[in-house]
Amino acid sequence: MTTHLMNTYNRQPVAFVRGEGAYLWDETGKRYLDAVAGVAVNALGHGHPKLVKAVSEQAASLIHSSNLYRVLRQEELADKLCALSGMDKAFFCNSGCEANEAAIKLARLYGHGKGIEVPTIIVMEKAFHGRTMATLTATGSRKIQAGFEPLLSGFARVPFNDLEAIRHVAEHNKSVVAVLIETVQGEGGINVLPSEYLAELRKICDAHGWLLMLDEVQTGIGRTGTWFGFQHASVMPDVMALAKGLGGGMPIGACLARGAAAEVFTPGSHGSTFGGNPLACAAALATLQTIEEEKLLDNARVRGEAIRSGLRAALVGVHGVVDIRGEGMMIGLELDRPCGELVAVARDAGVLINVTADTVIRLVPPLIYGAAEVDALVAAVSGIVRNYLQQAA
Repeated sequence: MTTHLMNTYNRQPVAFVRGEGAYLWDETGKRYLDAVAGVAVNALGHGHPKLVKAVSEQAASLIHSSNLYRVLRQEELADKLCALSGMDKAFFCNSGCEANEAAIKLARLYGHGKGIEVPTIIVMEKAFHGRTMATLTATGSRKIQAGFEPLLSGFARVPFNDLEAIRHVAEHNKSVVAVLIETVQGEGGINVLPSEYLAELRKICDAHGWLLMLDEVQTGIGRTGTWFGFQHASVMPDVMALAKGLGGGMPIGACLARGAAAEVFTPGSHGSTFGGNPLACAAALATLQTIEEEKLLDNARVRGEAIRSGLRAALVGVHGVVDIRGEGMMIGLELDRPCGELVAVARDAGVLINVTADTVIRLVPPLIYGAAEVDALVAAVSGIVRNYLQQAA
């Protein structure tokens, strides 16, 4: 184990050397059922032949040329994403925080264009938008922000799923230009935004001339059973950030916009050296095509509901289970106590899970799960949770 990596991650004592479908293998040959998917990244699982073929062929022809020139794969991907989402234009970057950073910059430029001296963006408690200085400030976690002060100005924070709090800000702050919100809070504990909230928020934004900006970094690209989380509510955003599942494992992010928001950026106002290079775009195009061909949106809905209903049935009446919730293949099992130690317990049992917000087991499996993987995951997680709660009783 090297000593030359910066100490930025609390890494688990395992290294994976191979992946196939919904499974990973470590250095010793032990197999693990993957319910983390690279933190909602590996939508197609591991080693999907269509993705491998697309990346291999693109790498053999052209990996990078820069945004000084036209990038044909990037143009193709922009067309595809806008067709799927109803948005008008796309900017490509390398990650979710970069996509959100682009959205924040866009909102500020939009505000200055309206003559607002200090444009303000409404953000949510328990939100997570990234770790750059702007997205760190937008994030609703003091634990993550601690030590990086001074944070940026220009943000107003309200509770998640609280329209009255937003109306209150509207009454007292005339510098608001946008609202930035996740349709399902991932790091915040798999908190699902009701469809009626999003519809009402759209009305509020329209009434005040604000941009409705959705962070779909984790919820986008089929994770919730639709291409994008906002499609559950049939409400269109003005700006949307994407990443994670978009490249099937290759680093790529996107900031999509429509209407007036799509015209805010001009040459020189924003950019990225690597953003939207041919290799990343080829991976994204292959991922989108495979999701369509293999009907993985339907699969995410069906398998996600099967996991949730299976966990509810297996854990009914178990004291300490607070809630089992989610949308599609984005599932949270909340306990009444911190449960971070269950990550190691599950790993020892050959299952990869994640715990977020201290008390929520987060399951974000690959969208390719079949019935066998669903049954195995439900049995393993419910057994681990039951044992843990009984021992603590």
